[in-house]
Amino acid sequence: MNASTLNPWILTITTFLPALGALLMVFLPRRDRIIRWFALAISIVTLLVSLHLPAHYRQVAPANSGSFAYELNLHWITSPNIHYHVGIDGISLWLVILTTFLVPFCVLASWKSIHDRVKEFFILLLVLETAMIGVFIALDLFLFYFFWEATLIPMALIIGIYGHERRVYAAVKFFLYTMIASVLMLAAIIWLYAQSGTFDFTELQHLLASGAIALSGHTALWLFLGFFVAFAVKVPLFPLHTWLPDAHVEAPTAGSVLLAGVMLKMGTYGLLRFSIGLFPAEAHKNAPWIIALAIIGIIYGALVALVQPNMKKLVAYSSVSHLGFVVLGTFSFTRAGMDGGVYQMLNHGISTGALFLLLGMIYDRRHNYEIKEYGGLATPMPVFATLFLLITLSSIGLPMMNGFVGEFLILSGAFQARAIYGILAASGVIWGAFYMLWLYQRTFYGTIVNPLNTTLPDVDTRERTILWPLAVLALVMGVFPQFWMNSIDASVAGILETPKVASSAPTLQVKVGTVLK
Repeated sequence: MNASTLNPWILTITTFLPALGALLMVFLPRRDRIIRWFALAISIVTLLVSLHLPAHYRQVAPANSGSFAYELNLHWITSPNIHYHVGIDGISLWLVILTTFLVPFCVLASWKSIHDRVKEFFILLLVLETAMIGVFIALDLFLFYFFWEATLIPMALIIGIYGHERRVYAAVKFFLYTMIASVLMLAAIIWLYAQSGTFDFTELQHLLASGAIALSGHTALWLFLGFFVAFAVKVPLFPLHTWLPDAHVEAPTAGSVLLAGVMLKMGTYGLLRFSIGLFPAEAHKNAPWIIALAIIGIIYGALVALVQPNMKKLVAYSSVSHLGFVVLGTFSFTRAGMDGGVYQMLNHGISTGALFLLLGMIYDRRHNYEIKEYGGLATPMPVFATLFLLITLSSIGLPMMNGFVGEFLILSGAFQARAIYGILAASGVIWGAFYMLWLYQRTFYGTIVNPLNTTLPDVDTRERTILWPLAVLALVMGVFPQFWMNSIDASVAGILETPKVASSAPTLQVKVGTVLK
């Protein structure tokens, strides 16, 4: 089958291949070795198939940067009018690749750590992969909401069944926070359908931009907030972040990697694609208080991370800080800031995903995340310490590493929007270096005070296979960002050029919005 024949269906194949693998796994014998190898094979095949997307993207990408490539629009349900409409642009392209790239490492990371209900675990993992990819490709709001909610069940089960001591509490909290917030988005989607008779994103965008759907009074503000709250909880944006540390600490390693690496990006992607894509005028009006919350999240997340005694909780709060940068860049409404925000989504997925994989390897050896239990690990585990340092430098944004490019662009955009935004946000970079380097110092330097640490084995072949690609990619993304930025920039330009129809909706008045004025 040649590329031109495959192109219209490649997104569907990439999306549902993991689900097909999960279905086939149901019929496999309950032998853990067979299950693990089959799950790894399916995840690798999905990654290889997804590489068709960037390989041929330039050939199929439309000249209009606001349009979508690999688009497929099929009638699905007659009443209500629901279509199977999928497509990607330069933003969702790399988020799909990020998802398919991380899942094989999650399978390998779970190779020895998951002992009970192994078949069910890998079925949930593959179903979750399909749901996450679906979120990034859906261009019908009903289809998007279906995939959005479909991610909750497998992730909640992964946390609640395979997590640690307080796993049920963390799973319920994660599920309730995200589901309740998503109901507000569902209400906004239903209102739009009632006014237009369609769930199609591109049609709704055109109708709203042309004024064919009249948004009078407070309607535009409430619709914008309906989408915004659902995405802000998923990011999570301060002060809606309290579910994240519990979910991360209690989740198994694979759950933490996909939660930080992909699922949080569903929130920032939703803000960019739907909150701004459908309601650009309201997004501009309300940007000041959203930026204020983002900057508070940057500083607050970093300061709380600085005092954490638990490794995993420290990295969880670092995500609150890092995702605050993404929201800041997105709502700066500058080309540099939005480019940096998208690139930082990818950077965070690589660096923080790798950090959780590293912490999972420590946990497999000692079954403890408390920082005080460690010290001097560089002596028995020199290769592990080296790889941990590379990922740490990536996370704090050292020049030549991937994190530097994203943070530099975000801060550039923040300074263009308003100098005080950039000044306050830049302090988060300093605090980030503090908590990550302090974590590294307390864990790997000094003398070994706990005798259990003297005989810890260094990384084995499986663990090297997991860590080296991530470390190398962090370096490559820092040295050659243009490979990713070319397609990202074109799509960001299309979003910035989206027509804005002014409405009579007032700006939401929040006291925190005056902080930066």
